[in-house]
Amino acid sequence: MAVQTTTSMPFLVLVMLLLATGSNAGGITIYWGQNGNEGTLAETCATGLYEFVNIAFLSSFGSGRNPMMNLAGHCDPYSKGCTGLSSDIESCQSKGIKLMLSIGGGSGSYSLASSDDARQVATYIWNNFLGGQSSFRPLGPAVLDGVDFDIEGGTDLYWDDLARYLSAYSNQGKKVYLTAAPQCPFPDASVGNALKTGLFDYVWVQFYNNPPCQYTSGDITNLEDAWKQWVSDIPATVFFLGLPASPEAAGSGFIPVPDLTSNVLPAIKGSDKYGGVMLWSKYYDDQSGYSSSIKADV
Repeated sequence: MAVQTTTSMPFLVLVMLLLATGSNAGGITIYWGQNGNEGTLAETCATGLYEFVNIAFLSSFGSGRNPMMNLAGHCDPYSKGCTGLSSDIESCQSKGIKLMLSIGGGSGSYSLASSDDARQVATYIWNNFLGGQSSFRPLGPAVLDGVDFDIEGGTDLYWDDLARYLSAYSNQGKKVYLTAAPQCPFPDASVGNALKTGLFDYVWVQFYNNPPCQYTSGDITNLEDAWKQWVSDIPATVFFLGLPASPEAAGSGFIPVPDLTSNVLPAIKGSDKYGGVMLWSKYYDDQSGYSSSIKADV
């Protein structure tokens, strides 16, 4: 017995060290649905590059609007043209990839008029995309894993209520994940109050189109300072570094692969809340091969 104890302890220590070393390994999140030339959802998941896929966008909802989804030419959700995506969704989930319904977007028409309005929107999302029941589900019967808040317009009111109502559906048998894509200036002008609820599992902060807090050629100071503020002041579980997948994907904020892997990621991966990199979007990632280039370093 004494011999077994002395030989097993170094092995146990080695295993613990290996686990600790890999604890900050991250994944890649991608937005899909905003360019008809980006390939199918099933093809996106089959690449093996992504941990999360945000299906974008439910772009019109709230304040009396008829909820509308915009998938940019992939299919028409309201003529039953997207119900075939159910098989793609289930294929992705079978690979361990989480599929999120992204609500909002940069050019959508949305707002919440009251807490009750937020409740009604949550009920619509639950019945049409999550675990509820509806006579017509735009993406068919498949159950998405949660909701991504990409709120870039409207007002900052009642998003915290929407998060609470959606989160409450987790009590009905399946976890409803909540994610958000705030802008890097802290606090985010739209979902800042919602993020304070502590209900969000993953937050991918958009470090682009905002020069005061993004990376600029060789200077990581602004990005690193903003990153530290986000991970210390917002009670989310995991944070992702949100970036454009190519220079054409955003007005500013693209980080060349050597800069990302040599300068930026080493500076933020030490955080115990580091989760990986979020990219906008699948179409631009196809053109640049950015995910493939950074996958091993994320």
